[in-house]
Amino acid sequence: MKTEVVLIFDIGKTNKKILLFDQELKILHEEESIFEEIADDDGFLGDDVERLEHWIQEACSRFARDDRFILRGINFTTYGASLMYLDENGKHLTPLYNYLKPMPEGVVEAVYDMYGGEAEFCRQTASPALGMLNSGFQALWLKKLKPDIFTQVKSIVHLPQYLSYLLNGIISSEHTSIGCHTGLWDFDDMSYHSWTKQLGNTLPEPESVESIYPSTNPDFNGPVGIGIHDSSSSLVPYFMNSQEEFILVSTGTWCISMNPFNTDPLTSHELKKDCLSFLSIRQKPVKSSRLFLGRIHDLNVNRLNSLFGKEESAYKTIELDETLIRSLSARNQGRRIFFHEGVPDDYIDLSVSKAHFRSYEEAYHLLLMDLVDLSKESIDLIIPKNDHSKNIFISGGFSKNPLFLKLIASHYPHKKVFTSEVANATSLGSALVLWKGIHKLFDPHIDLGLQAIEGDPSLLG
Repeated sequence: MKTEVVLIFDIGKTNKKILLFDQELKILHEEESIFEEIADDDGFLGDDVERLEHWIQEACSRFARDDRFILRGINFTTYGASLMYLDENGKHLTPLYNYLKPMPEGVVEAVYDMYGGEAEFCRQTASPALGMLNSGFQALWLKKLKPDIFTQVKSIVHLPQYLSYLLNGIISSEHTSIGCHTGLWDFDDMSYHSWTKQLGNTLPEPESVESIYPSTNPDFNGPVGIGIHDSSSSLVPYFMNSQEEFILVSTGTWCISMNPFNTDPLTSHELKKDCLSFLSIRQKPVKSSRLFLGRIHDLNVNRLNSLFGKEESAYKTIELDETLIRSLSARNQGRRIFFHEGVPDDYIDLSVSKAHFRSYEEAYHLLLMDLVDLSKESIDLIIPKNDHSKNIFISGGFSKNPLFLKLIASHYPHKKVFTSEVANATSLGSALVLWKGIHKLFDPHIDLGLQAIEGDPSLLG
């Protein structure tokens, strides 16, 4: 008996995934590929868009013909800050430029000046000044530095919508891709920012993220979604399966703290502290803060390993020691040992030495205590004065670190802190949106894999 499935393409900068979800949102099949980057017309490495195109069409045909499945729909979730430029015939005009390309001087300054300066423009668009990571300015860069190409541009679409376009032929846009540090969206007026008139009539009007259109692939004539930005996609399972207001702390190389229920406008102070807002599937701002947590952790652990002559994974054997935490809290009286003058530009705190610690275990406990202190500062940036959130969900790599979890929970005694294990949350969010588009009344139950973490404020002194 064949199983009804949806096919999800989850396109990351490094890993490209194909997943099949059934109607109960169980993963029935998963593939992962890594594509070698190629040089663009400036010699800067980026994704090979033509290889992506071929891979998507091949996978669509393969699963449409697979006798085990009935393919009911296809959707995409991808990294953001990447644009494709289409001519009047719908053909792409450029490589898929890498958002890590440097932004030359003289491209964006006039826009900042026109709208009250950099700080005010960033506030209006909820976008820290991030160079090419502000994808709207990539289009301005193309117009100014490659005018012969830009004069041929008929439409500009973000990567999720371009990949969708390959299968449904529809030039589209939706709020999650436009509204994430692009510099394109005016969060005061909730519309395209007026500076985008400089791009001509090239930006499609956004539509519902649940929109679907018939496939143009010869082997599949079912519905194709218009794609979703990966940050918003990872929130979808929580939106659909949490009855109370929550904060999601997604940990890994970056610690991204997201509050979908804080609609206060970004302040200049928050922008300077690396906050931004993006648009959710509900077309509402999601205030977010960022901390390079995993990178800071790994670099300083490597230094501790060098100081103490330990192997790379030695910290993983250290067990949570509450007595040690109490002793260190009493000794340091709320002062940080690591990063007491802030996080250095290279993220490694060379001011600490082996003499600061009585043991490797003590050094690691202190590092985590100070990293959690930094994490709390980051999380607190997205908690408003009239906060009603009851739960903090922690996902990702640090959700498996007992010391990190105990300290976070101890800092928030008035909230319930949970770890959340949602496999492939980004892909799952895209599948949920697609099933919702296919079945308007679709309301599945998702197991968020919640495990309560008990805090103890007395640990902190």
